[in-house]
Amino acid sequence: MKKLRSGVGVFVSGGVSILLLLALLVVFGVLPVKTHQTTVYAPGSSGSTTTAALTTSGSLTASQIYQKYSAGVVEVLATYSSGGQDLFGMPSGPSQALGSGFVVSNDGYILTNAHVVTDNGQAANSVSVVFKGAASQTKTVTAKVVGVDQTSDVALLKIDPSSAGKLDPLVLGDSSKVQVGEPVVAIGNPLGFDFSLTEGVVSATNRNLQSPNGSTISNGIQTDAAINEGNSGGPLIDSSGRVIGINEQIASQSGGNQGLGFAVPIDTAKNAMTQLEQTGTVKYAWLGIAGQTITPDVAKTLNLKAAQGVLVAQVTSGSPAAKAGITGGQTQVVLQNQQWVTGGDIITAINGEPLSSMDALQAAISTHKPGDVVTLSVISGSSTKNVQVTLGVRPQTF
Repeated sequence: MKKLRSGVGVFVSGGVSILLLLALLVVFGVLPVKTHQTTVYAPGSSGSTTTAALTTSGSLTASQIYQKYSAGVVEVLATYSSGGQDLFGMPSGPSQALGSGFVVSNDGYILTNAHVVTDNGQAANSVSVVFKGAASQTKTVTAKVVGVDQTSDVALLKIDPSSAGKLDPLVLGDSSKVQVGEPVVAIGNPLGFDFSLTEGVVSATNRNLQSPNGSTISNGIQTDAAINEGNSGGPLIDSSGRVIGINEQIASQSGGNQGLGFAVPIDTAKNAMTQLEQTGTVKYAWLGIAGQTITPDVAKTLNLKAAQGVLVAQVTSGSPAAKAGITGGQTQVVLQNQQWVTGGDIITAINGEPLSSMDALQAAISTHKPGDVVTLSVISGSSTKNVQVTLGVRPQTF
């Protein structure tokens, strides 16, 4: 998996009025689209109803997808109390951010991005969602934030179904089966133009995205469907009408769409939403090391015993890795202006699968739950061994 090299920012639409747009946060780099993620994949809630919504096994046109599923897409309006001052030194009033979301259950659950309903860790004072009606009619409903997961950039919202009328949940697909080249559409509220559809293809899979808290979101989906400010939290839908991702960020040198949009894979969102519905928080598996990616050139220069894998630089005291006897390095070396910590163990594989990078190790750990046991192939000194590690719960500070 190739990690994106550009910087990260967030797209938010809003201001004093819901139709004004916030200034673009970053001029260059990867710009996460301001989105609120609310997920409903709740076992026993409305899964059967949601699945039944898909009545055709064939491919749908973009027009058919819009006609069939746009009613399940919403605007997400998050209101923040400012507490700041305007240009004249006077207290500034509240501000609003606009993103997108989509209904996932007849019980009233909605998925969106975490960064749509939070701003630099600050939770919105209030959240409402806007449903599309006939012609230009809309209906605004108050929403409750069930939970927010900054690590996956997913948020789960809940509305009272009786206040919204008939709900149209979208069908959640399987992002592990997504293929490059397949057609997709994005529905959302780009630049405040509500309930817009854009069309494209899956440009790449297995992209590493950066979450609002700096964590890596593995297996991101890249698309050339136009995504702009206000699209965040909206669905990326395949030709069968299933949601395969939540539109989350773009890569841009101008601040606008350049055909490089990215979505949180729906499998990641499902895991987050299930835990958010049950407990309001999400727990992740944790190994407890800091490591560096080994390449053949680095291995040769540093005289390492593996041409690829992860060089363990540091092991957190009391972590699962520490309890399993994995050790970090002691000697600092500068190689091509990059600092390396040598002398530690080298992890070459997890559960028999060779590791090409630290990102690959992080992605593999992210597919597990706390309490799972994984087998690491480790070179320690002159010996090679398999080490079993019982994964723990990742602390909030990691």
